[in-house]
Amino acid sequence: MKALIHVLLAALIVFLAYATVQSIARPIEFQKEQQKRYAETIQKLKDIRTAEGAFKEVNGDYTASFDTLIDFLKTGEFSIIRKIGEIPEDLLGQISEKEAIQKGMIIRDTTKVSVLDSLYPANYKVDSLRFIPYSGGREFTLKKGVIETQSKLKVKVFEASAPSKYILKGLDEQEIINLNDGLDYKGLKVGSVTEVNNGAGNWE
Repeated sequence: MKALIHVLLAALIVFLAYATVQSIARPIEFQKEQQKRYAETIQKLKDIRTAEGAFKEVNGDYTASFDTLIDFLKTGEFSIIRKIGEIPEDLLGQISEKEAIQKGMIIRDTTKVSVLDSLYPANYKVDSLRFIPYSGGREFTLKKGVIETQSKLKVKVFEASAPSKYILKGLDEQEIINLNDGLDYKGLKVGSVTEVNNGAGNWE
């Protein structure tokens, strides 16, 4: 009987030791995986911000459609204007650059360059831009809008967001709840359609 009690006590001690180690290791492992996933998602959001900025530069507004944004990245072009020539030293201050162009002293040469090649590294997987990493195919939410400031200035804005429940899919749900506790937005986002923040991310 005593031998049985000793065996049971030993088993209980081993179990408690294991449970203690796990209670310490679980949050550490969660934090490690969370940081990795957040880093990849933040890079995606930065890429979306870059694409939206280029789209607005060319088209005058943001887009709330990934189909439109990705098509723009694949087929869009920037116009690059080069100035060839200069005003001779003896005429500096006597004629304007506009007059120098009219006289043929300066030539404006316009070339077209691919938006995709200009913004991203070679072989960038542009079709995956819409998808939240580790989410099993969930897409970022993409919005655009116009905000009127106190000075009556109308500012065009955009927002791309991903809730943490998708970014951290498959991880400990209680740890996700703890991570989100007290946050205005429970996830990662860049830009805003409710305030003018110049396309800032909520991690910055």
